[in-house]
Amino acid sequence: MSDDAVLYSTQGDVGIITINNPPVNALRNAVRTGIKDGVEKFVADPAVKAIVLIGGGRTFIAGADIKEFGKPPSGPDLNSVIATMENAPKPIVAALHGTALGGGLETAFGAHYRVIAPTGKVGLPEVHLGLLPGAGGTQRLPRLMGAKAALDAILSGAHISAGKAKATGIVDEIVEGDLLTEAVKYAHKLAADKAPLKKIRDKKATLESPVLFEETEKAIARKSRGFLAPFHIIKTVKAAVELPFDQGMKRERELFQELLTSSQSAAQRFYFFAEREAAKVKDVPSDTPMREIKAAGIIGAGTMGGGIAMNFANAGIPVTVLENDQAALDRGLKTIRTNYENTARRGGMKAEDVDKRMALITPTLSYDDLKNADIIIEAVFETMEVKEQVFKKLDQVAKPGAILATNTSGLDINQIASYTKRPQDVIGMHFFSPANVMKLLENVRGKATSKDVIATVMNLSKKIGKVPVLVGVCEGFVGNRMLRQRGVQASYLIEEGATPQQVDKVLYDFGFPMGPFAMSDLAGNDVGWRIRQGKKESQQSNTRYSGYVADAICEQGRFGQKTGKGWFLYNLPDRTPIPDPEVQKIIEETSKRLGIKRREISDQEILERTLYPMVNEGAKILEEGMAQRALDIDVIWVNGYGWPVYRGGPMFWADQIGVKKIYDALNKYHEQTGDAFWKPAPLLKKLAETGGTFASL
Repeated sequence: MSDDAVLYSTQGDVGIITINNPPVNALRNAVRTGIKDGVEKFVADPAVKAIVLIGGGRTFIAGADIKEFGKPPSGPDLNSVIATMENAPKPIVAALHGTALGGGLETAFGAHYRVIAPTGKVGLPEVHLGLLPGAGGTQRLPRLMGAKAALDAILSGAHISAGKAKATGIVDEIVEGDLLTEAVKYAHKLAADKAPLKKIRDKKATLESPVLFEETEKAIARKSRGFLAPFHIIKTVKAAVELPFDQGMKRERELFQELLTSSQSAAQRFYFFAEREAAKVKDVPSDTPMREIKAAGIIGAGTMGGGIAMNFANAGIPVTVLENDQAALDRGLKTIRTNYENTARRGGMKAEDVDKRMALITPTLSYDDLKNADIIIEAVFETMEVKEQVFKKLDQVAKPGAILATNTSGLDINQIASYTKRPQDVIGMHFFSPANVMKLLENVRGKATSKDVIATVMNLSKKIGKVPVLVGVCEGFVGNRMLRQRGVQASYLIEEGATPQQVDKVLYDFGFPMGPFAMSDLAGNDVGWRIRQGKKESQQSNTRYSGYVADAICEQGRFGQKTGKGWFLYNLPDRTPIPDPEVQKIIEETSKRLGIKRREISDQEILERTLYPMVNEGAKILEEGMAQRALDIDVIWVNGYGWPVYRGGPMFWADQIGVKKIYDALNKYHEQTGDAFWKPAPLLKKLAETGGTFASL
């Protein structure tokens, strides 16, 4: 029985199997059972000469039911469903619309023929879940489009348009008009013509180059560093070329199971749901009325302001960009145009779209030109004095109901809101640099921020292509607050005996795109130097000052990549960091001056001392309600700070390795140093003692 997840009907001599599992017709057990039962039912019916498989609603089959992964198998597996279709003695036509993805496309591969609506798309996106197609996708796709094209499609997980699907043999026809009507006509004709029952398994996969697999491994080595799935995919496609179909299927199943039971796939599947959950706000109902956003204003045309403006233009929302002087405005607009032109040159957009998007951006030197904006985002210099001037002016010119947002990376939103007579309209929108590229958007709610503003900004974030997470007001918010803990320990480690390159390598090998010292060089060491000078941090702090070496580096003008030297040397334009004996000399002199006896430090100690404090700070953030859920922290770190998605995020990772393990290590370092820095957060202590997890909170 299929509990109505699959419906059966007939039109003339054609049996119709309609998948009825909204919203996306995921391949849960009842759907698999229903398809198999439907094929057997129509095969047994002498009045039925052909069969059409079609999706009800807005799509064909958008993939497997991910929630069933890892659970005991129930009902027929997808391979047996596909085999039932493939071995049917009557022609089966899969009629595709919307999306046929993952197991959905693999199901369609079991049909003898495939037709698609002009707007339909297909694809095998399992790589994004740390998996490979596990129901013949890696064996059948190379037999349709050749090994190279199949590799590209499966490794990218990208959607394939109807036109390309037809050109590469994935589908037989693109049909205009009503899909079901045309599919039934097509199936009837196949039966009348006694057309052959085409089985993809009987085709031979073509290999375009004898070194294809070796070259592909080299080509993806950097981008896919640390990931298991892409390299397993190469092995399975190679099996499609070199082995008989059944042996290739066996190899695919073995490698699929390896991935399914791996910590990487568990992390990536967790993250798939976490990113969607993070967009929801617990105390803001989904039906909260939202303000209409038809036009935006940006204050500042620098790196951040220009990037933010591009996000709105990309989404088709007109944006007015304000600057203090014409030269700065011209520079900003020129940079935006150059960015668009470079994207067009690389094939990321059409050349004619450059002018279309630039036309949506209006430059101005007058605050009065912001009076019609529905949302205004300031991206000015990061000092409270400047923010105060801006928001007092906005309070005068912005129309009633306009949302006033600040792009601050850590200043007090409540104080900024107090400079207006409308604190309920003020919210933080912390974009990450470069703002036109980075996906994360840390939205910061103030004490007075109204729920409709929160709902509007969270929804708008997605419209402009961002992954939104809502956080509370505290120094550094969530991401930078946790980053500081890592930075403090990285500084201590080099004073005690590690080298910058050793610390960076440990975190690079963990999966980060770069370590803290290379990252500081990229951002500019002078940025942190100015902040430290402004705060006048010194030995007066409750904990050991962490900026001695960094200050000495900056005093020598070593600001990073922009000066060709920082923690490392750079032979520009090559950005590869090269260890510098001069930096090591500065470090050793600082250690000696501080009375620190240098020692050999293990990679494991580096890992613990840089990452465990981040988890501890995350626990404090959750206790304070600065993040709604542990998964919100994970989404922030994966999208904004390069935490490897195959490790799920810092809080997910903590659950995986054991909260008690981290708690015990923090206590060990606390005993060794006496530094309050290492004191475990009460929430971490509670979870460790009760066997709890962050996921269960």
